[in-house]
Amino acid sequence: MAKTLELMFGTEFGKTARIAVDNPKEPVDEAAVKQSMEQIIAADVFTSASGRYVAAKGARVIDRNVVEYEIV
Repeated sequence: MAKTLELMFGTEFGKTARIAVDNPKEPVDEAAVKQSMEQIIAADVFTSASGRYVAAKGARVIDRNVVEYEIV
């Protein structure tokens, strides 16, 4: 079972950009996530094809189950 914390940011051109964090510590501390997102925006080190990150839009945990089958 693989979980990912996805941080969603509004960009300067009105689009949404995402950063994925594998295996987040649970339970997720919403206040810490919000503070971290604000620090990412303030640091202004990430950009996307849609421009700089300018606003925190949301965060979510994605839980994915993968079943692999060996085919020979």
